[in-house]
Amino acid sequence: MTRIALFVDVQNIYYTTRDTYGRQFNYRKLWQQLSQEGEIITANAYAIDRGDNRQEKFQAALKHIGFQIKLKPYIQRSDGSAKGDWDVGITIDVMETARHVDRVVLLSGDGDFDLLLQKIRDNYGVVAEVYGVPALTAASLINAASLFHPIDETLLL
Repeated sequence: MTRIALFVDVQNIYYTTRDTYGRQFNYRKLWQQLSQEGEIITANAYAIDRGDNRQEKFQAALKHIGFQIKLKPYIQRSDGSAKGDWDVGITIDVMETARHVDRVVLLSGDGDFDLLLQKIRDNYGVVAEVYGVPALTAASLINAASLFHPIDETLLL
């Protein structure tokens, strides 16, 4: 059976689906699709913790589906800007997991992950798939992926 590792850049998926479609991503539907294609060995969702009640309910729903939730505190800088980026954490987890699975599935449109996907494809021979909103997914990420799955109406709530 195909072993699948799933990694979700929650903030990226939230904002790209909201800004493009005005709707939320359907994580349960994706889980059901991937479960039919193999065994999900690892499923991590990376998010920012603002201590918001709606966010906590969303995170509980993801846990119920089967995701492990990884949280970083939301940091408001004195200049008004905010920090809350999981790129390094996602990269470390993908690198540690890729040698143990057949497929790595990344939900993000962030082009910073293009080198990561190329590296795991070259070093571990895994299939590196990306789910992203087409208009907001970096071309370099699409090109680095073995397969690109456009997030469209079929994967939205």
